This record gives sequence, C-alpha cells and structure tokens, in this order.
Amino acid sequence: MSFDRTALARAIDAHKTVVRVVVADIRGSTPREVGASMLIWENGQSGTIGGGALEFDAATRARQMIENNADLNTLHIPLGPATGQCCGGSVTLVSERFTQASRLPTAGAPFARPVVAQATTRAPAPPNTPAYMDGWLIEPAASKSPVWIFGAGHVGHALATTLAPMGDVDVTLVDISQARMPDLPAHITPLIAADPTQVVQYMPPQTQAFVMTHSHALDLRLCAALLDRPDVKTGLIGSDTKWARFQKRLAALGKSASDIDRITCPIGDPTLGKHPQAIAIGVAASYIHSTTQSHNSKAAAC
Repeated sequence: MSFDRTALARAIDAHKTVVRVVVADIRGSTPREVGASMLIWENGQSGTIGGGALEFDAATRARQMIENNADLNTLHIPLGPATGQCCGGSVTLVSERFTQASRLPTAGAPFARPVVAQATTRAPAPPNTPAYMDGWLIEPAASKSPVWIFGAGHVGHALATTLAPMGDVDVTLVDISQARMPDLPAHITPLIAADPTQVVQYMPPQTQAFVMTHSHALDLRLCAALLDRPDVKTGLIGSDTKWARFQKRLAALGKSASDIDRITCPIGDPTLGKHPQAIAIGVAASYIHSTTQSHNSKAAAC
C-alpha cells in the first residue's frame, strides 16, 4: 500500500475536512498490513483498516479530531486488551487531519513527516513500502497497475467496481457511447470511443485488458488490435466454443499461434456461476493471484 494523493485531494474537495488514518506499524497478527488506510469525514468514509472494533474506534477518534481541529494523533493499540479482538497482535495508527489549506506532497513524490514527538528507532522497511522509524512515517507515492475493461455492460461494470476499490489498481471502463456507460464512482475512469480498437494504442505499458463488449465481432477486432501490443495482457470473456472460433478467426487475420496464446480465454472461475458479480469475482481473483505471483517473483529475483 502507498500514499494516494489523488484520492485524498478528491476527498478534500468533496468534504472540506478529512482525516486520513493509516496503519503505520504492526506486530503479530493484525487485520490489515502496513500502509492500509481509510479516509474519514464528518458523515462518511472510504477505505478500510479492517478489524471491526479497531476501525470503528479509529473512525470515532477521527471525527473527534475534525470536531476539535486536531491535526495529528499517533496511537499504539494492543488489539486484545484495547479492542477485545483475538488477533493477538498490535497496530500503530497515525491519524492526520487535512483541509483545503493543507499542503499535500507533490504528485509522484513520497510523503515523509514526523508523527511522534519522541523518536522510536525501528528496522528499515523494504524498498517502496511505508517506513515508520525514528519518529517519522515515510510513504511512497501510489503506483497503480492499469486495467482497461472493454465493455460497460453488467459484467464489465461489476468487474470495474470489484477491482477499483483495491487502491493499487487504476481502472478504465471503455464503451462505444455515453448511453451504455453506467454511473461510476470517481475512482473509475469512463472512456467513450465509437471504435474502441482505436484507443488500444494509447493504453499505458503493462496494462491488463479485459474484453467483454456487447458484440462478438467487436470482441474479435479488439483481440486483434490488442495482439499488436506485446506489452499488454489480454483476457477475453467467453466459452471454450467461443475461444476455439476466435483462435481460427485470429489466425485467418494473420496472427501467429504464439501471439494468440497470449490471450486468456475463458477468464474467471466457471464454478462460481454466470451471474455478472460471480463472473467479476472469479476474474478479479485470478487477476489478484497473477499479480501477486508476479510481485513475489520480482522480489525473489532481487
């Protein structure tokens, strides 16, 4: 997890005064990892630090900070004695109040600031992870993985709204007209393109694309265009029968067998059923699993 300047600025614009609560340190078994955070305002919140009672108490303290104009609260919480939770560990929470007058770090820059009056020396954190040491909390800037979903129908909408809250995913939802685009939360980017194949060239490197439009003919043209982007991973919704036909048609369009094999189809977990949300859960789970494996392999290689 990392510091999401965009989400914080958006919340300040909407709610004027916001308290950001972040897990700065953990010991033993805890509900969430270091860097997990939530934003609290007078009558709402976004994000989660987990733990039920832990989160409820933190949100209550955050609203007290808003009421009292308090800027900073750093609290070490043993989960058993303090909240009656059975995790067995402890967390350090840092709560900071932000207003429209607050100076946020430059976009893309890490966020470093003192959060306790008395320095506490801790072991250095791994690279690109939050560090809580010597009285300071240092968070790297958010780095989000791009996901483009082609098709804003029931499944596309369900997948977008399932993936986007994870925080480290930047979701773009593409369709051919505004009439086909559902209402979306602010952290999902809608993109209208009369011919979605024309926007493939503008996708960021290392994008994960999911193809699930209203038209099999458009799906096919999108798959062909996406194969021209070797830096993009592509998943196609459909049955084994659909995929067999697509393989033949892509080959007829001049795509090599090795290129065609870069497309994953079917996607998700068919044992979960065909309800749009069930499909979205299966696809999201596969995506999380693949990205986790990728991150772990990179860490092992270092």
